[in-house]
Amino acid sequence: MSSILEILGAEFSYNGKDKIFEDINFTLEEKDVLCILGPNGTGKSTLIKCINGLLNLDKGHILFQGNDIKTMHKAELAKIMGYVPQTHRSTFAFSVLDVVLLGRAPHLGLTDSPGEKDIKIARKSMKDLGILHLEDKPYTEISGGEIQLVILARVLTQQPQMLLLDEPTSHLDFGNQIRTLNIIKKISKSGLSVIMTSHYPDHAFISSNKVAILNEGKLMAIGNPEEVITEKNMRETYGIDVKILNVENHRKAVIPLEIKY
Repeated sequence: MSSILEILGAEFSYNGKDKIFEDINFTLEEKDVLCILGPNGTGKSTLIKCINGLLNLDKGHILFQGNDIKTMHKAELAKIMGYVPQTHRSTFAFSVLDVVLLGRAPHLGLTDSPGEKDIKIARKSMKDLGILHLEDKPYTEISGGEIQLVILARVLTQQPQMLLLDEPTSHLDFGNQIRTLNIIKKISKSGLSVIMTSHYPDHAFISSNKVAILNEGKLMAIGNPEEVITEKNMRETYGIDVKILNVENHRKAVIPLEIKY
């Protein structure tokens, strides 16, 4: 496998003094799914925004296929990196299909309208996520969980080489969480590389082949889920005791223990 993304000595602060994260180094290979775990406020979302060029590093480099993203045009980045933020709302009553078709924007000229090819790609993305039945519904009238799936469909319609997903299951019910994680795993096998953030260590066991723990602005550990998601690391990261169990030889699960006050 060839490297698709390299993070080298990454450091960022909003005010030039208080570092959100520093000395971040890792490599993403083709078809990798990297899940970044960590407590609130440790810099997971900020790191995602630096990777896709929304924020600029104070120090270090982010290389996509060997090219520093600082040298790449925003339109070029939009074609190769798909981004799903934590929250997204619209005040305009576009149809769901029209919202998903916005994913084709990086591939169209300023005066171009989506054609049959673009509509076909959009409908396939919606079908893969089980939301094709929503295509004519106003975007402003669907649930938060449905919105999350629509935005993911929009990003898949973009046909990027890498997905950046900031807590992609945060507004989904239990069933749709698992379906979305399985979709992430499936699309990585088709060739996409994925970086996702999560508050749930179990999600890394379900969908990821790599896990990183970001804690107090530094990478505490990175590697495969079995190596990184340990009872010791969970205690140090989240401040609670857990048990990690094998579920009928299917996969591992993280069970939080009762907190005694």
